Amino acid sequence: MSSIAIASVVFVFAFGSALLGSWVRERLPEHHRDENSLRAVSLGVGMVATLAALVLGLLTASGKSSLDKLNDDFTRIAASVVLLDRALANFGPEAGEVRVQLRDEYANAIELIFKEGDRALAKLDQPGKLASAEALQGRIRALAPQNEGQRWLQSRALELSNELSQVRMLAIAHGTSAIPPLFLVILVFWLSIIFAGYGLLTANNGTVAATLLVCALCVSGSIFLVEEMARPFDGMLRISSAAQHAALARLGK
Repeated sequence: MSSIAIASVVFVFAFGSALLGSWVRERLPEHHRDENSLRAVSLGVGMVATLAALVLGLLTASGKSSLDKLNDDFTRIAASVVLLDRALANFGPEAGEVRVQLRDEYANAIELIFKEGDRALAKLDQPGKLASAEALQGRIRALAPQNEGQRWLQSRALELSNELSQVRMLAIAHGTSAIPPLFLVILVFWLSIIFAGYGLLTANNGTVAATLLVCALCVSGSIFLVEEMARPFDGMLRISSAAQHAALARLGK
């Protein structure tokens, strides 16, 4: 499901539960609406609200941390690709074909990731793509250094290519769902209890309904943000491709 669809479901359950609570309040016997009964409801709702607030806060912090980490990884990839290209350029004309292959593969990866989004990560894990990356490393190892300087540059190029492979595998392993389905069901259940309790505790008028509506929008908005941060190449909070294209423009020069 999309982030908007998930957030909409959360909003419907939250605000619908508030309306249900208000409807039930009007039909409860008077002795179920006395001060002691409402105090018990208030305590229970407060406890569940605290749990939900903690979980939403942790999910938001975790999602933001994951998004920042992935953005840093891709920025590091761009820097490593430029450094690898410069190492090959300094090696000499013998590394010209390797530089061309590096640029072509990097350009294809950028187009694939930032055009197809999160679906592209699975394609990067296909045997053909992995074999192509390994072939590039093989061509670097096949270079024949003639002096100490070229041997250092070859070693540096292999080090950078290994780093690229590691970051690439981390990106492929990056999940596309911040909240597991069962976790989301439990969280929505908690939110439904909270809003149903608010409906039971408050008067049934337009001001209360508008307040609960805004609260339901805020809660669903937080779920939307968490899900968006888990879709770094498709959503509204996608990572920038500026560093990748800037690096691509420097390759081969």
